[in-house]
Amino acid sequence: MNNKQSMRSKKKSKNKLKLWLFQQYLKLQRIWIFLEKENFIRLVILIVAIVSLSTIGIYLAEPDISLIDSLWWTIVTLTTVGYGDITPVTTIGRLIAIIDMIIGIALLGVFSATLASILIDQKIKDDLGMNSYQFENHIIICEWNYRAETIIKELRIDPKIQEKPIVLIADIEHKPLEDRHLFFVRGQVSDETLSQANLKAAKTVIILGDDKLDYKNRDAKVILATLTVESINRSSYTIVELVDKAYVPTCRRANADEIIVTSQLSSRLISKAALNHGISEAVSDILSYEYGSQLYKVPLPKSEVGLNFIDVFVRMKQTDQAIIIAIQKGQEGNVISNPPSEYKFNENDYLIVIAASEKAGVFNKALSDI
Repeated sequence: MNNKQSMRSKKKSKNKLKLWLFQQYLKLQRIWIFLEKENFIRLVILIVAIVSLSTIGIYLAEPDISLIDSLWWTIVTLTTVGYGDITPVTTIGRLIAIIDMIIGIALLGVFSATLASILIDQKIKDDLGMNSYQFENHIIICEWNYRAETIIKELRIDPKIQEKPIVLIADIEHKPLEDRHLFFVRGQVSDETLSQANLKAAKTVIILGDDKLDYKNRDAKVILATLTVESINRSSYTIVELVDKAYVPTCRRANADEIIVTSQLSSRLISKAALNHGISEAVSDILSYEYGSQLYKVPLPKSEVGLNFIDVFVRMKQTDQAIIIAIQKGQEGNVISNPPSEYKFNENDYLIVIAASEKAGVFNKALSDI
């Protein structure tokens, strides 16, 4: 049995290696096609040919200059550096030197212009949303509005997300934020734009409403986008924003993983603030990464399996200054808010806690048990 498991493990490792090598091959192929398209390959071949001919010419014309020194002299001359440590003395050698000097100035100008053109073209394509990306485990945000800007800024405050690629799909003219790790695809949410954003390898997809539409058409567009996303990649975690709670069942049938009804949330918060003054500030403090305590989800430490909720609750508050407010059954299961004191923890439970930071002991303990 162990031998069979070992063979399966080796086979899986080989398959992973083959897949990785194939992916690298595809990446190199894409780079080669891009450089070829920009005529960069032809320019490099021309430079190599000129350097080779000049090196051989000087080597044959100058009896006191070795092949290595000929190569060094050619490169120094073509790049117009001219150290003067090696000097041709024959007529043919000096003629080659004159040709190299003239060609060097022209070649350097063409090379610099080509390189600058590629970089500028790439920058323009990035800003206009014309590029395709091959990120993995990245975040995709569909639609642009003031909430999208807030979401990105909040995500960037979290150390784990500061450098994670975020791809924005939106029908706007150019990239809306100066963020080195934010990438833009212009257009409506469709098979084409989702392919450009590499949805198949994305970890999380956030689908926001289009503020230019009325609430019915806006939610209908969100549901259509959800269906498109889920039909391409069911494994990505889809977070959907709705206005009308009546569309929640439809969105669930579209296989959305998490649905947030913004009008319902804001209405409930306003009503609670009216009854309990100052409650909105407490909620804002918990939801923001910028200041105060935050919400976190951590796996239950193995040492806590089988214990009562109240015992773990007290210990975490005393030792970690963290408060358990809910339990999630599994990574993406049902959530039990304010569990009963006698609730017994199971192995697959996750804790949703309020803590000052991820440096709290509960995080280290939970992660060390995984």
